[in-house]
Amino acid sequence: MLNLLVVHFDNHIPNWRTPMEEITCHILILVMEGEIHYSINGVDYIGEKGDFIFIPRYSLRSGKNSQEGTHQKYTILFRTDPQIETGIPFIDQGHFIKLKISNFQYVSSRCNRLFEEMRKRDNFSPIISVGITQELLGILAQELEKPELTPMKLKYAQTVQSYLLSHYREPIQIGVLADLINRTPNYATTLFKEVYGYTPIKYMHYLRVMEARNLLLHSDMTISSIAYYLGYYDASYFFKIFKKSCGMSPTEFITQGKFSSLMDL
Repeated sequence: MLNLLVVHFDNHIPNWRTPMEEITCHILILVMEGEIHYSINGVDYIGEKGDFIFIPRYSLRSGKNSQEGTHQKYTILFRTDPQIETGIPFIDQGHFIKLKISNFQYVSSRCNRLFEEMRKRDNFSPIISVGITQELLGILAQELEKPELTPMKLKYAQTVQSYLLSHYREPIQIGVLADLINRTPNYATTLFKEVYGYTPIKYMHYLRVMEARNLLLHSDMTISSIAYYLGYYDASYFFKIFKKSCGMSPTEFITQGKFSSLMDL
């Protein structure tokens, strides 16, 4: 049974430092920006953007900002029953883990969703929050079992990703993506999912939803105009995609965003 304690979002905190101490819970960290310097059981580590870090309970840990400046990260604190195995080796064996996550953007979106759920007062937020935490731990476990990608495969995947980042508002044809790397459509789709954890089409929807979230809160555009701007010519389909990704409709997202802003004052 996983007991989720708290989720922090450290957003460029000046003079951030945590003293050397034995921690009494597990800690899962995703570094978003900057660098963090950790000492774990007497060994020094540097966490950089894209690093997924697991620190098992009873570790002797300290941390501080890099001399280069501040950092941004999500920190998830949780406990598991030491008498019951979780089935996740690095938790059950108490191993420290630090790796560069391949599907960084998806994982960061899940961390953000988790952080938002933990701030809610909704009756079902605790259930959703535990589910997301379990998903993140499962993703980390899967990453550890992946065979190492060849430089060429990684280059192909990055070529497709770069194209999607520039053209996500346009209709995406898998054949066009395949032509970019001179491979078959099936190969392009399979490779991209192997590296980033989801298909090119799902990644396109992810990019559109992330942009929609920004526009809903920081522009005067209507929901329908945002849908059209992002390539959704059927507003009802945009609503469906948005709700599936964010767990709420665009209208509910706007209301919650305004409420959160008031709570932060």
